[in-house]
Amino acid sequence: MKALSRPAIPIASSIRLHPPESPSSSRLYFPLLPSSPLSMAAPTVTLVGDGKPRGHRQNGVPVARMHSNSASSVTNPPRPTSSPAYPTRRKLQNGGFSSSPSRSSLYSRPSLRDMQSERAANRARVYEFLRGLGVVPDELDGLELPVTVDVMRERVDFLHSLGLTVADINNYPLVLGCSVKKNMVPVLDYLGKLGVRKSTFTEFLRRYPQVLHASVVVDLAPVVKYLQGMDIRAQDIPRVLEKYPEVLGFKLEGTVSTSVAYLVGIGVARREIGRVLTRYPEILGMRVGRVIKPFVEYLESIGLPRRALARLIEKRPHMLGFGLEDQVKPNVEALVEFGVRNEAVASVMAQYPDVIGKELKPKLVGQKSLLESSAFVGAEDFGRVVEKMPQVVSLSRAVILKHVDFLKHCGLSLKQVGKMVISCPQILALNLDVMKMSFDYFQEEMDRDLEDLVAFPAFFTYSLESTIKPRHQIVAKKGCGRDLLADHEDEVEA
Repeated sequence: MKALSRPAIPIASSIRLHPPESPSSSRLYFPLLPSSPLSMAAPTVTLVGDGKPRGHRQNGVPVARMHSNSASSVTNPPRPTSSPAYPTRRKLQNGGFSSSPSRSSLYSRPSLRDMQSERAANRARVYEFLRGLGVVPDELDGLELPVTVDVMRERVDFLHSLGLTVADINNYPLVLGCSVKKNMVPVLDYLGKLGVRKSTFTEFLRRYPQVLHASVVVDLAPVVKYLQGMDIRAQDIPRVLEKYPEVLGFKLEGTVSTSVAYLVGIGVARREIGRVLTRYPEILGMRVGRVIKPFVEYLESIGLPRRALARLIEKRPHMLGFGLEDQVKPNVEALVEFGVRNEAVASVMAQYPDVIGKELKPKLVGQKSLLESSAFVGAEDFGRVVEKMPQVVSLSRAVILKHVDFLKHCGLSLKQVGKMVISCPQILALNLDVMKMSFDYFQEEMDRDLEDLVAFPAFFTYSLESTIKPRHQIVAKKGCGRDLLADHEDEVEA
């Protein structure tokens, strides 16, 4: 039967067929990938009707018969006339092959050593620029820095525009790792939108430059939301951040939450927490076990009830910032040394909490000497004066002398003035104009003796219009000769 021919299949002249597993196999195997471009004329292979290639055997293996327009054959394919467009495999001396591109390749890259050398050279230029400005770049090793001096100059100029000096940068040189566009500008824009005043940016960044590394969404916004949840009003958030910018770096579930919970536990009203934190946000950074709890326990040990302490914290939350070992305890010892009774120390602190946070001993020495010389207040009576008015330790010398001179001009002797000061030390801090009007009324309308003032110096602490005049009218009407203020309070109210 005559064999039917099928369309010829074009195959590159360099293609070879895998031999079949056995001479009787009739399958046509896929060729290997060509080792030269397929740019020459393609020969053909002819298959017979049974799918077997018509050809001959070569060393017992059937080989497909190739037809080509060229004189080339399968066994001797023509060499390519042009260089390949892809990497070639070069034979090495040890018999292996290398697939690296040739030296003439357009896609050659620098070696890792070259890249490291270039990076080191760029960093050296940046360091040289910073040293020229006075910045010490020693802490910048290992930090990713700009590859060019121009970018670093942009960062330094921007920090200068915020008011930061070279000294500020040296205090925290890692700020130079912040990108102007990616880090600094977004953070400052967010703080400005919250209401933080631009005039406070310089001090803000001096205290907490790490904020420039923060993410607005991940780091800053959650803290602001937490503060609002503590009943801090939205309009107070900027003031809180200005007073204590470090709060932006705290973990919300750590120190912040435990300090608030402890204050509520000792009796601080939950509704007052917002106002307490607004006045003294540093509480948010205080550790309970190391700072707040020891402070509270010590004040309880000297006689201050926990409820009274809670009310003091509500009104004067900054007292929690007084150092226990270096301020509070030494000041308590100084009060006792200068005549304050142990049982009265808690009362002194309740009247004037700031007394335990001052450099107290030098003030006590000065005020004691001044009252001794100007008002005849003896050393044994100085403690009683402090117990009744602890604020006396903060009065200036000029204020005390003006009040003593006024009382002397009223006709009182220094001995009488001293007796009045011991009985009512508040007269050393009153408004002199008000005291003068009260004394004029005492002399002209009431027609009382100066000894009445010596016996009752608290007369000057009462309001002339709302207290002294109405009570005097009642006393005059009833003709009572008793003390015009102390003994008729019930009658006035009736």
